[in-house]
Amino acid sequence: MQGVSKLRQMIVTIALAFVPAPAFAIDEALLPRNLSPWGMFLGADIIVKTVMVGLAIASLVTWTVWLAKSIELRRKGTLAMRRTRALEGNIKLAEAAERAGDARDAVAQLIQSCAKEAELSGGIVDDGLQERVALRLERVEAAMSRQIARGTGVLATIGATAPFVGLFGTVWGIMNAFIGISESHTTSLAVVAPGIAEALLATALGLVAAIPAVVIYNHLVRGIVNYRALLGDASAQLMLLVSRQRDHREFRLSRAAE
Repeated sequence: MQGVSKLRQMIVTIALAFVPAPAFAIDEALLPRNLSPWGMFLGADIIVKTVMVGLAIASLVTWTVWLAKSIELRRKGTLAMRRTRALEGNIKLAEAAERAGDARDAVAQLIQSCAKEAELSGGIVDDGLQERVALRLERVEAAMSRQIARGTGVLATIGATAPFVGLFGTVWGIMNAFIGISESHTTSLAVVAPGIAEALLATALGLVAAIPAVVIYNHLVRGIVNYRALLGDASAQLMLLVSRQRDHREFRLSRAAE
């Protein structure tokens, strides 16, 4: 009986030796050890890395444009408001042109353009003069509006495309994860999860780039609209100034506007 028992134990031992290991028993050396965002970036495919770097650059561009345009809007808006208030007093066009000098800000160019048209008209005051002045002011306003809006279009592009670029990186990363599953002949979550996490990181970066871009774009658009309103107020004040001088028949300039 003891011989049979020993023989049975030997058979069981040999049988266990040939039983395959469970699917979850995976060599720890095959598993990534760093699942932080930086570690996932380093472990990602070259395509996914390129997508992530591009999204990071887009995010940097977004914040750079926000800083630059915010400073520009604040500086130009303050100057435009100050010059517009100066036109509200009892001031002649020649005096306003002299104060503006050779400045290149928007309201100064409006004043210079108005003065230039008055000079070219030779002091002849009629309805045609007011129409020509209004046309000049409209052209200057359009040019200044295009100038102040320069650079904001990139924010709209980033806000519209960044989520899809991130999604492309995610799709590519998941494809690689499934290829890895096929090559490793296992469906263990410990093997699949790191690749999927790396892929989803691309989508997260896409949202991180897109959401601020959309918010900042809307904020800058509101600031640009306010700035255009200031230019409209300045043009209206100049038209009133021309009308007052027409009524008093005092439409002579002391200097030519450049």
